[in-house]
Amino acid sequence: MGNVAPKVLFLRNEHLATEAMLGEAFADQGFDVEVFNVVGAQFIDDPVVDVTFPDPTGYDVIVPLGARWPVYDDKLRRSWVGAEMQLVRDAADAGVALLGVCFGGQLLGQAFGGSVVRSTDPEIGWYDVTSDNADLVPAGPWFQWHFDRWTLPPGATEIARTANASQAFVLGRALALQFHPEVDADLLDVWLADDRDGEVAGFGLTHDELRSRTTELAESASARVRDLVRGFVTHVVHQPCPSS
Repeated sequence: MGNVAPKVLFLRNEHLATEAMLGEAFADQGFDVEVFNVVGAQFIDDPVVDVTFPDPTGYDVIVPLGARWPVYDDKLRRSWVGAEMQLVRDAADAGVALLGVCFGGQLLGQAFGGSVVRSTDPEIGWYDVTSDNADLVPAGPWFQWHFDRWTLPPGATEIARTANASQAFVLGRALALQFHPEVDADLLDVWLADDRDGEVAGFGLTHDELRSRTTELAESASARVRDLVRGFVTHVVHQPCPSS
């Protein structure tokens, strides 16, 4: 590619789930960052919309981000979720690397033959994640906000977990994450302002407690997300494509 910078495309599956620190970390690795908005704010209460996605072959990395809806919702699967699942399969076939975040990680699992179900132990807040490959997914506290969890697709290798859920798997040139590496204080404030159903309180937490913990971990979380993206670029993006 000569001197042309590699390109990463972030799929904002809902308008509040932005790339935040992940975008900064990819920019630090020399990537041109592009964004595609999947479900806009006007559709938040009725997200069954038809979406025409960009051609995945124009990018080196595609990152499906989070969303509030179940990835297995049948109406969504018959609209944009189904189209996005096809997008990531087409991307994988073309050798494009994939990094899925929370809903996006579940979508990767579902697209490649795993399943996603309602979790008996949902997670909100900062959780210690155990990693089998710290060069790719650093261990330590990562932010969580999810009510579903995946079962691994065929051929995938789980590399990180909490006591409640699988947290990361690798499949070819795809890395799926259950946690939210992108979260910083600003993004958390956006999510807390939208906590209309009191999900945080339902976990026995307060908004101030989450803000305080996020501020306390800000410096280490920023370093961790940069380590994660560096590891992803080194061990997944630059991994040779399997021979056909």
